[in-house]
Amino acid sequence: MKLLVVSDSHGERSILKKLHDRYVSEVDAMIHCGDSELHAVDPVLKGYTVVKGNCDVDNAFQEEVVQKVSGSTVFVAHGHLHQVNSSLLNLSYRAKENAADFVFFGHTHLLGAEIIDGMLYLNPGSISYPRGGNPRTYAIIEKTDIAITAYFYNEQYIEIETLRQTFHFYQD
Repeated sequence: MKLLVVSDSHGERSILKKLHDRYVSEVDAMIHCGDSELHAVDPVLKGYTVVKGNCDVDNAFQEEVVQKVSGSTVFVAHGHLHQVNSSLLNLSYRAKENAADFVFFGHTHLLGAEIIDGMLYLNPGSISYPRGGNPRTYAIIEKTDIAITAYFYNEQYIEIETLRQTFHFYQD
């Protein structure tokens, strides 16, 4: 399984179109974690699963989305309603309620990936206004039989190899 995850594009339509065109035939799903600042019917969002962020005004977006992708449960929320600036605790409660395998969120503009209670929590950073000294980023998540790998890329589609994280499945 392969997923594209992007967040916090803040009105920058061209990068979403470029990502779509580059990856649509290579990934199983394209996910936008909110703050697109676009209307839900904007053609540039075609093919993306999109949630509503705190800067989005279109009520057609859902606050959270749960979807099955290749047998895995993906939970997506922007994060502002779960207070992700201070902790992942509230987000983890919702993820557990939805039996998520993957938890994708944005809002902080800070990238990161970690496994908590068997679930991958990932913030792809911001593709338009990154924080923490990071470049503009998006993520590609790849799940195989033995591992989940989070790859982070800049807006020129170049992997930032120092940010790559691989989480191996261990069998007893």
